[in-house]
Amino acid sequence: MLFIGDDWAEGHHDIEVEDDTGRRLARMRLPEGVEGLARLHEVIAEHLETEPDGIGTDVPTDGAVIVGIETDRGVWVSALLACGYQVYAINPMSAARYRERHCTSGAKSDAGDAHVLAEIVRVDRDHHRRIAGDSTRVEALKLLARAHQGMIWDRTRHLQRMRSALREYFPAALTAFDNLAAPDTLALLQKAPDPARAARLTTGQITAELARAHRRGDRTATATRIRDALRAPSLRQPAAIEDAYAIVVVGQARMLEHLSEQIDELEQQVKHSFRRHPAAEIVRSCPGLGDVLGARVLAEFGDDPHRYRNAKSRKNYAGTSPITRASGKRKTVSARYARNKHLADACHQWAFCSMNTSPGARAYYDALRAREVGHHAALRQLGNRLVGILHGCLKNGTVYDEITAWPHVPSAVAA
Repeated sequence: MLFIGDDWAEGHHDIEVEDDTGRRLARMRLPEGVEGLARLHEVIAEHLETEPDGIGTDVPTDGAVIVGIETDRGVWVSALLACGYQVYAINPMSAARYRERHCTSGAKSDAGDAHVLAEIVRVDRDHHRRIAGDSTRVEALKLLARAHQGMIWDRTRHLQRMRSALREYFPAALTAFDNLAAPDTLALLQKAPDPARAARLTTGQITAELARAHRRGDRTATATRIRDALRAPSLRQPAAIEDAYAIVVVGQARMLEHLSEQIDELEQQVKHSFRRHPAAEIVRSCPGLGDVLGARVLAEFGDDPHRYRNAKSRKNYAGTSPITRASGKRKTVSARYARNKHLADACHQWAFCSMNTSPGARAYYDALRAREVGHHAALRQLGNRLVGILHGCLKNGTVYDEITAWPHVPSAVAA
């Protein structure tokens, strides 16, 4: 067997090749791309024992090449997987701890990191996770779901920046507009981004923007309330400062409009991609999971049937299971913060939404709160239970059943 440590960078890869005794067979720096990968195959072929394939050529023994690298994405990793190599994505934090084991002086180099990665997969690979054999369909879904979620996070950041700017020079806008991300609010802020122009807005102009944004309810009453709030006496910044802030707010409002359009388009793509997956019916049957949130959960967990040995393994990957630290007589249990932030956020929302449709989930949450467990801690524990339930459904190929999921909750059985 050959063990390869691959310390990657944007333009090159530092490679170390070892045999099963730890003897170094090769060390080199390869360029990124086809040329570098071809050279890596040549080195592997030079040192790997091969066997006949029945047609007069030699091919590598299956599973005989094991690669350690600090990423699980990119065309280089995809090419390694396509060649049939076993690839382990080593967490950079784990690699740093192994480096300290080999070199206590604190010295660091790319070649040294490649050696550490090779040693990890040679000696300790059973304690690390191989890159999952997910389908291309779920990989594509992950790209769409993460892009959609990332844009929502970007919109929130820009929204907070705009709110901060308004608070500095135009606090009346925060009183007048109950939702800064609403289309009518963004349109009015672009039309009147400072107190002087906002005070000149008429009820008719405001009503027209509300109608254009399809605002429901009594638009005239809403427009009157907004007009009165914008005209109320307030403290003012100097004119030059207000003009500068107004330019900033207009730019933020236009950016938020564009982001909202892109988010809506991506959401439709996420839903379409999710509904085509064979596991979509099982995932959507779980309480609190619709097309978008279900797509995030499925995409982050993947669809490799052999990826998780048991429900505990899936819970650990989700970051919902707690961490226990015990030393002597002291024992503490804390949340797991080193985790997949996309999956952790999805599970947190899933737990919150599940209480609206699942009596069992609601009763479980209420029981935790009755024991004076905090809101977020209770949601984490509820999410942990839901991840275990989903694992059972996917493993057995069955849809969610409330009574089976919560057999000891009277309200679930009664429902």
